[in-house]
Amino acid sequence: MKDGKLNEKLNQFADSGRLRKMIMIAGAAGIALILLSSVDFTGCAPRERNEEFSVKTYSTEIESDLESVISRIEGAGKTKVLLTMENSVEYVYLRDSTTKTKEVEPLIRGVLVVCEGGDKPVVVERITEAVTKALDISTAKVCITKLSE
Repeated sequence: MKDGKLNEKLNQFADSGRLRKMIMIAGAAGIALILLSSVDFTGCAPRERNEEFSVKTYSTEIESDLESVISRIEGAGKTKVLLTMENSVEYVYLRDSTTKTKEVEPLIRGVLVVCEGGDKPVVVERITEAVTKALDISTAKVCITKLSE
C-alpha cells in the first residue's frame, strides 16, 4: 500500500514540472561549483612562472638559504655558498599542445661552501650532511673549505 502511494506522489511530482526545475537547479549548481573550484580564495594572486624564470635568481635564493642555515651549524662560523646549475628550467608540454604538464627545476651540479670552520673534520661532516640532505645531491657534488681571513 505504501509503495502505491509513493509511486503516486512521485508521478504527481514529475508531472507538475518541479522535477525538471530541480534537475535544472542541480545542474546549474554543479556547473557553478566546477567553475568556483578553479578560483583562488587565499587572497593572494596565484604564483605563476613565466618564460622569464631566472636560474640566477633561483640559485641566489638557494645560496642565501644555505648560507643562513650553515652559519648556524656549530663551528661553521661566517659562511659563503656558491651553487652551480646544470640547466635552466624545462617545461614539458602535451604532444601537439600548448598545455604545460609540468616544470622541471634546474639541476644542481655542485655546491661550494667556504666557512671559518671548514678545516675541522667534524664541521665539514656536519655541513656535508646538511647540504646533501637539503638539496638531495651526492657528497661528490659538495666541496667545503676554510674561509681565509
